[in-house]
Amino acid sequence: MLVLASASPRRRALLEAAGIPFRVVVPEVTEDAPERGDPHAVALANARRKALAVAHDLVLGADTVVAVKDRLLGKPRDEADAGTLLRALSGTTHVVVTGVALKASGRILERSVETRVTMRRLKEDEIDAYARSGEGMGKAGAYAIQETADRFVTRLHGPYDNVVGLPVDAVRALLREAGVDFTT
Repeated sequence: MLVLASASPRRRALLEAAGIPFRVVVPEVTEDAPERGDPHAVALANARRKALAVAHDLVLGADTVVAVKDRLLGKPRDEADAGTLLRALSGTTHVVVTGVALKASGRILERSVETRVTMRRLKEDEIDAYARSGEGMGKAGAYAIQETADRFVTRLHGPYDNVVGLPVDAVRALLREAGVDFTT
């Protein structure tokens, strides 16, 4: 059985909706969260670290990074930080990258997926109210497109589920590459 190395309820929901059987083991790792860098490299390194931290033959690790220009935006530390991150994203087209790493039979298979997200210019009262709501806490870039932050987004170029936190097609491709078939 696949082990999901993540505490994310969104990743669990996406795997369940995809019909992929799994169980959860939350890895005890610290994510690398640099302020600058290649979002693909950072997301893949964190996903790999999570997959390798769980002692099981078939483990899926994932990490999502939000980047605006050359700046990487992590998870907000508090309400004030959430407001700061939302101000940085307001009126931009930014990149959401999720790295997925599958540990299978002693090897690591990995992919990163990118979605370009265009967010309309937000008003200060919208930013403050959203930050106060707590909805963006624990989420890269301080927003949850699958909840009410979809009202801020005007365009997506790439997979929606990637922005939520797990590109299911990429996961299926990694499972196929590892010779794992959950369809029967």
